[in-house]
Amino acid sequence: MLKKLFQSFRFPLRRAAHPRSTPQVLGSRQHSVNRSSISRNAVMVVERLQKAGYQAYAVGGCVRDLLLELPPKDFDVATSATPEQVRAEFRNARIIGRRFRLVHVHFGREIIEVATFRAGHGADDAEEDSNRAAHHESGRILRDNVYGTLEDDAQRRDFTINALYYDPVTERILDYTHGVPDIRNRLVRLIGDPRQRYQEDPVRMLRAVRFAAKLDFDIEKHSAAPIRELAPLLRDIPAARLFEEVLKLFLAGRAERTFELLLHYDLFAPLFPATAQALKENPEYTGTLIRQALINTDERIRLGKPVTPAFLLAALLWPALPARVLQQQERGLPPIPAMQEAAHDLIAEQCRRIAVPKRFTLPIREIWDMQERLPRRQGKRADLLLENPRFRAGYDFLLLRESAGEETGGLGDWWTRYQEVDDSTRRTMIRDLSKEDGGAAPRKRRRSPRKRRPASQSGGSDD
Repeated sequence: MLKKLFQSFRFPLRRAAHPRSTPQVLGSRQHSVNRSSISRNAVMVVERLQKAGYQAYAVGGCVRDLLLELPPKDFDVATSATPEQVRAEFRNARIIGRRFRLVHVHFGREIIEVATFRAGHGADDAEEDSNRAAHHESGRILRDNVYGTLEDDAQRRDFTINALYYDPVTERILDYTHGVPDIRNRLVRLIGDPRQRYQEDPVRMLRAVRFAAKLDFDIEKHSAAPIRELAPLLRDIPAARLFEEVLKLFLAGRAERTFELLLHYDLFAPLFPATAQALKENPEYTGTLIRQALINTDERIRLGKPVTPAFLLAALLWPALPARVLQQQERGLPPIPAMQEAAHDLIAEQCRRIAVPKRFTLPIREIWDMQERLPRRQGKRADLLLENPRFRAGYDFLLLRESAGEETGGLGDWWTRYQEVDDSTRRTMIRDLSKEDGGAAPRKRRRSPRKRRPASQSGGSDD
C-alpha cells in the first residue's frame, strides 16, 4: 500500500537523538498524497492565507490517512496567522475555544479547522497570562495559546504520525519528527518525553490507544512504558471531555481492538470503574458480553448502519448492574423498582467519571428496564411491549445477554417467534405460558371490596 511512498526515498530506521531543526522534505514524486484528494475548501483556505503572506499547510490526520490510502474524516490547516488574522481573511470564520483557540471556517456543512502554530512549553512555566500556557499541579496543561514557529508547532504535537505538513501549492510534505518512517513501521510514537507529554494531557494515553486500534499500529515501546503508571491521571480530566473521547474510542469501527488495548494498558478502569470491578468478579460473562457488543458495533459501522451510543453504553455498564439489583431486592423492593433504583445509582456514579448526557442515560435505563418486563408476557402485556418504542432495543439487548451465556429460559427464542407469527398463534403462545412452570407472571392480588361505613361513623352531620 505504501510502496510509492518509500520507493524513491530512504529514511533512517531510528529516530534522531535530538529534534530536527530542518524538516525532511518529500517532493510530489516521493509520496502518494495527491492534491486532488484534499478538500477543495481546505486548499482554498491554504492558498488564500499564503497569498496574504502567511505560512499555511494541511496538517495532521488528513495527511497521515492519505499516506495510508485511507479516506480522511476531515481536513485541518495549520498557519502562522493568529486567530484574529485568520478571521480577518474569511467572513465565514468564527473563533472558538478557550484552552486552545481555533478558527472554524464554514463552507456549508464542511468546516475547515484552522490552528495557529503553537510553541512548546515546560512544566515550570512561571508566566500565566492569556498568551501563555497554564499548568495544573499534576503537569496537565490548562491553557495552550503559546504561538510559535512551524518547527515549534511540529515538536509540540502529540504523535509523529500527526505532525506531517502538506503544502497543496508545492505538493511537498514537511516532516520534522520522522513521522513518515513511523507510518512505514506502523508505530504510534509520542513526540518528546512520553511521561511529560502524558502528564501535560493524560487524554494522550487514550489517543495513543485509539490510533493504534484504528490504524492497526503498535504503540512504540518508550511511548507505551509509562501508560499503566500514569493511567490514574485520567481521573483528573473533566467528565464531559472524557465522554467525547469514549465515543471516539468505541465508534471508530475498531471497538473490540480498542477494548483489548484499554485493558492491556489499565486504562479501562479509570473510565468504567464499576464495570472493571465486574470484570474482576466475573471475567468470563462480563468479557464475553462486552466483546460481543463491540463486535456487533464494529459490524454495524462496517455495513454503514446507524449505531446508538445508548445501546453500547448500556452493554458496557450492564455487568455491574445485576448485583446492585439484587441488593435492592434484598432491601425489600420488587424486581422492577429494584432495577430502576439500581440503574439510577449506577448511571449517576458513572456520570461522575464520564458525563453521559441525558439523551443517552434515559434510553439506557429504558433498555435495562425492558429486561425486567420482557419475561412478563401474560394477557395483553406481550402486545403492549411490542408497541413500546424501546422494544427493539430491549429485545436486541436480551439476545446479547443470551449470547454471553446468560440463561433466560428460552426467552429470546420466544420473543423472536412471537414477532413472526400471526395473531391466532400469538394467543396460543400466551395461553401456553400458563401451563409452563415459571412462565406465568405473578398474578395481581385482588383487593377486597371496601365495606361501606355506617352513616353514624362517617363523621358527617345529621343536620
